[in-house]
Amino acid sequence: MQLDPSICSSARLARDKRFDGRFFTAVKTTGIFCRPICPARPPLERNVEYFGTAAEAAAAGYRPCLRCRPDAAPGSPAWGLVSTTVQRALNLMRAEREAMSIEQLAERLGITSRYLRKLFAEHLGISPLQVWQAERALFAFSLLRDTRLPVAEIALEAGFNSLRRFNDVFKTVYRRTPSEVRREQGGTANSDGSATRLYLGYRPPFDWPGLLAFFAARALPGVEQVLAEEKDPDGAVYLRSFCLAGRRGLLEVRHQADKKRLAVDVYAEGSGAVLYQVREKIRRLFDLDADSEEISAHLARDPQLEVVLRQSAGVRLPGAWDPFEYALRAILGQQISVAAATTIAGRLVAQYGEVFAGPDGQEVRIFPTPEQLAGADFSGLGVTRTRAQTLRNFVAATGAGEIDFREPELARWCEQMTALPGIGGWTAQYTAMRGLSMPDAFPASDLGILIALGDGDKKSTPKQALARAEAWRPWRAYGALLLWQSLQPRKS
Repeated sequence: MQLDPSICSSARLARDKRFDGRFFTAVKTTGIFCRPICPARPPLERNVEYFGTAAEAAAAGYRPCLRCRPDAAPGSPAWGLVSTTVQRALNLMRAEREAMSIEQLAERLGITSRYLRKLFAEHLGISPLQVWQAERALFAFSLLRDTRLPVAEIALEAGFNSLRRFNDVFKTVYRRTPSEVRREQGGTANSDGSATRLYLGYRPPFDWPGLLAFFAARALPGVEQVLAEEKDPDGAVYLRSFCLAGRRGLLEVRHQADKKRLAVDVYAEGSGAVLYQVREKIRRLFDLDADSEEISAHLARDPQLEVVLRQSAGVRLPGAWDPFEYALRAILGQQISVAAATTIAGRLVAQYGEVFAGPDGQEVRIFPTPEQLAGADFSGLGVTRTRAQTLRNFVAATGAGEIDFREPELARWCEQMTALPGIGGWTAQYTAMRGLSMPDAFPASDLGILIALGDGDKKSTPKQALARAEAWRPWRAYGALLLWQSLQPRKS
């Protein structure tokens, strides 16, 4: 990663929180790398070098600072500067609990392993394995520090099936064994006896009330819930059910504004490793790794978006827990209101979703999988026969592998979606925007967008909307979100 040393130097000396996670300072004399906000005495400039990501610093032989904890830093926007293929590879690596071989990763991406190695060397200067090991060791440290999970369980949660291998990798990164770190740092208690608490940092500003309002209007009955706090918008809580690796569970997400992070309580039945995947899904759901300042500065060049941005500092793109779930919901929502689509999706969950008891005995449901919906006729949902057939076609195509949710490119995603009867460009772009968190997706035919871009009572056209949004690339999805927000009552 190419970094400007003068900017990095000024930021670390000022302990500027805006740069937290944007780069890391490695100290040659101590062999330690730190966040820009580290409270330790700043080293001399001649004794430091800078890295765009924690993985690069660790791969260069530096060990993470135990005081400022690089494991707790917000996600690095530097990853967003690499090639599209490398970004897709990183997302695929993070979506799986265990490490994939370079050959498996290359096959998923449709390229040769030799070319993938070349891309990582060119854009990151380190190998996929070095990235995986550094990120998993940092995650393991956070569990050692923030929970009382046994070391063997932490190894599994971090993606290691061998405790010996986990110890070797962890010691390489931290120069300490996991047991030594546990003794030195001391794991803290979980939120209660049945939950594990994860902390996920972000760079401010962060529009938590805006995100929660968006999710609340679309909360899926039985699966999701937003508990609002009228006196304190930042006090709202997001809850949802999940099933990962065969483990059913429930999570609660709270905002800790003073510490610039989310606190996530994870309740899960049985045994098995799900925490890493939960963390990555939450990061995408709440768009925690977005560089909101850069995005806002770019979009504010459009006078109409600039007005909305003044009302919505820290805009984030609301994501989805699962792309299949959201694609199905988008199909249900074609040409009807948000409220109607949410009601129908609730009926689908009530009819086909699995029921289980939450930690306090409340009944919750799990959104059905493609396998559970195979053969479903979708009768009784209140949809037309044509729409029911579209749902069946989509579920069948997913089961047959014709729909690829594994980080496809935007054009490819739209091609495979619109190839199915009954699915048009709006659905393809909207599911790319929300279900796959593609920042440049843009549903140009959306009625709200056309009204927002119109002149008085005259709506814009999709062609005009696309032309207007061309200047917003590569963040057209954020532009679409801001246009929807412009139609809502202004904040006082």
